[in-house]
Amino acid sequence: MSARIPPLDAPYPDDVAPVLRRVMPPGEEPIALFRTFAHHPRLAEALHSWGSYQLSRNLSLGLRDREIVIDRTCARCGCAYEWGVHVARFAGRAGLTAAQVSSLADGSGTDACWTSERDRLLVEAVDALHTAHDIDDPLWERLAVEFGPEQLLDLLMLCGFYHAISFTARATRLRPEPGTPGW
Repeated sequence: MSARIPPLDAPYPDDVAPVLRRVMPPGEEPIALFRTFAHHPRLAEALHSWGSYQLSRNLSLGLRDREIVIDRTCARCGCAYEWGVHVARFAGRAGLTAAQVSSLADGSGTDACWTSERDRLLVEAVDALHTAHDIDDPLWERLAVEFGPEQLLDLLMLCGFYHAISFTARATRLRPEPGTPGW
């Protein structure tokens, strides 16, 4: 199946090239998702700004927390593309085990691999947001014991942002990036 909006290939148009240079580490080619957004330079620029915050040290959630939220969100949205990108680039650095990566794809927060209450809460929060588009009072109370207001707001927005990324990657039929895992 081919992409519905084919990612741009180099050489990139003058209005897009600077954005694509900023979205990846120096020397790396932009992934297909970014090259797809490059069809709409103003959107690509806006997403770069927001995504840069979500993946930065300014986010109040640490790398492990962030990747649990992103990987679980992408999995719940059925987005193998973005799930694979994040597992390949960040799962090892985030200290996620193979069992935890597998659980994020198709398990639950009650799986034995989740030995930390913090990790379990993140999985449960993403599941609640995906299923009910809300977090009920009992879960919120448990989250509020573990996470401060900044972290809770970042969790909510991170989950929402990766819903949007997942919807876009799926609806445009992006193929997995080379070297990324599948389900």
